[in-house]
Amino acid sequence: MTVEPVAITDPADPRLAAYAAMRERDLIGRAGRFIVEGEVTLRLLLSTRARFRAESILLLPERLPALSGALAAYPASPPVYVAEKAVMSAVAGFPIHRGVLAVGIRGDGACADALVPAPPAPALVVGLAGLTNHDNVGGLFRNAAAFGADAVLLDAGTCDPLYRKAIRVSAGAALTMPFARLAAGEDWLDTAGRLDLVPVALSPHASEEVGDLAPLPRVLLLLGTEGPGLPAALIARMRGLRIPMAAGFDSLNVATAGAIALHHLARASRRLTRDKGLQLP
Repeated sequence: MTVEPVAITDPADPRLAAYAAMRERDLIGRAGRFIVEGEVTLRLLLSTRARFRAESILLLPERLPALSGALAAYPASPPVYVAEKAVMSAVAGFPIHRGVLAVGIRGDGACADALVPAPPAPALVVGLAGLTNHDNVGGLFRNAAAFGADAVLLDAGTCDPLYRKAIRVSAGAALTMPFARLAAGEDWLDTAGRLDLVPVALSPHASEEVGDLAPLPRVLLLLGTEGPGLPAALIARMRGLRIPMAAGFDSLNVATAGAIALHHLARASRRLTRDKGLQLP
């Protein structure tokens, strides 16, 4: 299919309304839409791996040639707009440097039961409880994808993985990684029991080291926000794991801690393969 871009010269053109005041609208929501920025994430949105579709695309004219093949191969045929940097910046409300933007459609949210493989199949699931930092959420989505997790579950207090910065930090994994949000007040242990998952939680006070964990065919790795972490009452109801560290230090960034734990869980379940550049023991 030949891409026929539409040139836009007026920042007030209604066809660019979805891109207007991007930072302000990031905070209040976009009525079932989200913004993707950058070539890497746009290519993922246009790929067969993406779980969402593009509604429109906005590019600097000089970015079009490199993306023409991916655009031509995309079956949804969204409109492709091109505008000079001054126009794009005026629309967005801040200087645009990458020159690659797109609007995606969220669609209906998935439910956890539909995403997690049914028993007796193995399952590796990441649970995010109360994470309000978009960098950490994006980093954990990237880790979940890198280590072969089947799905990410988020509680009602965790921030949006389709927030523009979270998508960028995830290197696009938020567009491809299956995820579902739990209902407000839904209990993590009830969810784990319903899905036949063994819940484990990272805690610096746990007696069992994550590296000593025996293989768990079906596991939910639950991660809490930095600082307070998971509630002590919740950790007490599940299997606690710790990551050993140097004396006098017991804290890691949650995305880093999640990567370490996911590596051990994935290695134990033989999810890592040499052909992907990840080494088995």
